[in-house]
Amino acid sequence: MEPCKDDPHRYDDIIHLPHPISRRHPQMPISDRAAQFLPFAALTGYGDVIQETARTTDRKPELSEDEKAALEYKLRAALSFPGEKPVISITYFVSDERKSGGTFQTISGQIKKMEENRQTLVLTDGTRISLDCVLDIRQ
Repeated sequence: MEPCKDDPHRYDDIIHLPHPISRRHPQMPISDRAAQFLPFAALTGYGDVIQETARTTDRKPELSEDEKAALEYKLRAALSFPGEKPVISITYFVSDERKSGGTFQTISGQIKKMEENRQTLVLTDGTRISLDCVLDIRQ
C-alpha cells in the first residue's frame, strides 16, 4: 500500500538514513553548487537592469508663488551681503539622466555670482545650479 500525500509518516522509513556519499565522485564545492542555481547569470547586464528598475526617483516639486517669492528674497539677501559672501546651504533638484524624476541635493558654499541670462547660480567652488531647480536657501 502506497502512503497518502497527507500522511505525516510517509517518509519515516528513510528520514533518518545517513546521506549517501559517493566513493567515486568527490563532493562538489559549495561555490560550484550555488552557481548551478543562477540561471540568469548568462544574461549579461540582467542584474544591472534589475537594480536600475528598483532604483527610485523623486518628482520635482512645483513651488507656489509664495514659496518662489520667499526664495527670491533669500537669494537677493545672500547676493547683496556686503563684503565676503556668507556660507549658505542650497537644496536643489537634480534630474535623473536615465529615469523620469531625480533627487534632492544640498550643498554648502558661497555664491560667486548669479548669471541672470542663464538663470544660473555659480558657487565659489565652480558648482553651477539652475535657478529653476533651487528649492531652498538657508544661512
